[in-house]
Amino acid sequence: MELFKPGKVYDFMRVRRFWITLSLSLAFASLISLFWPGPNYGTDFRGGTEIEVAFKKKIDSSAVRHAVVASGQFSEPDVIEVQDPSHPARFLIRVQEISTVDEQTKEALKKALCLGFEGAADDANCPVSARATEVKFSAGGDKLGVRYDVEPDLAKIKGQVTSIPGVKLRAGGSDNPQVVNPRDHRVEIQLQSKGDQLMDVLKQQLGPEVAPDSALRVEWVGPRAGKQLRDSARNSVALAIVFIMLYLAFRFDLRFAPGVVIACVHDALVVLGAFVLFKKEVTLSTIAAVLTIVGYSMNDTVVVYDRIRENLGKHRGKSFGDIINLSVSETLSRTILTSGATMLSVLAFFIWGTGVIKDFAFAMVVGIVAGTYSSIYVAAPLTEWIDRRMSRGGGTTAVKKRLRAAKA
Repeated sequence: MELFKPGKVYDFMRVRRFWITLSLSLAFASLISLFWPGPNYGTDFRGGTEIEVAFKKKIDSSAVRHAVVASGQFSEPDVIEVQDPSHPARFLIRVQEISTVDEQTKEALKKALCLGFEGAADDANCPVSARATEVKFSAGGDKLGVRYDVEPDLAKIKGQVTSIPGVKLRAGGSDNPQVVNPRDHRVEIQLQSKGDQLMDVLKQQLGPEVAPDSALRVEWVGPRAGKQLRDSARNSVALAIVFIMLYLAFRFDLRFAPGVVIACVHDALVVLGAFVLFKKEVTLSTIAAVLTIVGYSMNDTVVVYDRIRENLGKHRGKSFGDIINLSVSETLSRTILTSGATMLSVLAFFIWGTGVIKDFAFAMVVGIVAGTYSSIYVAAPLTEWIDRRMSRGGGTTAVKKRLRAAKA
């Protein structure tokens, strides 16, 4: 399918300075925005506790934020409204607190559970049936694994745990604590998590007629895990770009590789800059979208490069700039059709999607636009500039000289 008249050649290179200046400005502004004001990292990268709730009545984000702060149990929360027609009062609430059990509370719990106690067997506070020989805390601090030498007294153990100020058992059943391994006398004790406490705060501050009965979703990530995820995400994008450069240098010519790499970096920066500008969360899904965009941009650029290489052999009398104009004009219909079809697909998710899907689609929409024009106005002009700089004599470009040598 041809959208443009066959044989028509458009002078893209004539306006390359404007587009290159615009691209450099966008990339530079995006790079600055990553340091100030900085990206809005999600729980995946920053660490913290995040709950997603749907209130029973319409409420604004400021009222939710005030309710959390007024409790005095949490730092200033991030409250984000989620657009969802089925839940008109749906919010994401994120706090920096992760565990309900700090080091001081852990030591108090160990002491209350009589860990390492060597007193008399008939001691009322630490009978043998409630004398722990091993206590392990989960990463989030909301679960304890306790081991005993004899059959444990669950009622006594429950009293030991609840005797610590600020420690509460998770509600929802009578089997807490419970024996999870009768043979080894292992007991599991579930404590209230920060998510549970956050739900209690909403019910106390807003009332049961407004606050939801339960959360739609509860997640937490520790600060160390968040840093590891952030480093891994950065490394994955960098490695993808490096291997793309090696692939292009092997398939085409070393002069072609920098153009597509700069185009891919440009597209990734523009997407991240758009996330900072619109104050959207940068999560693992965002990194997945950036990697998708890098691959999409490279694919589009390779199609243009392939046609440039083909036309370099056909039209030996033309300058490299004329070859680029001809090649881009010949692939323009394909580029618009491919980008248009992809754009229609992601626009549906962007318009009607919610939550993570909507943000992923937003990244794809921005990336498709940036990737399409960067193939024409970033990668190709940069390749022409590099070739011109490396050319040595006679007005014949270095790429043409290499092609002639290969055919000789």
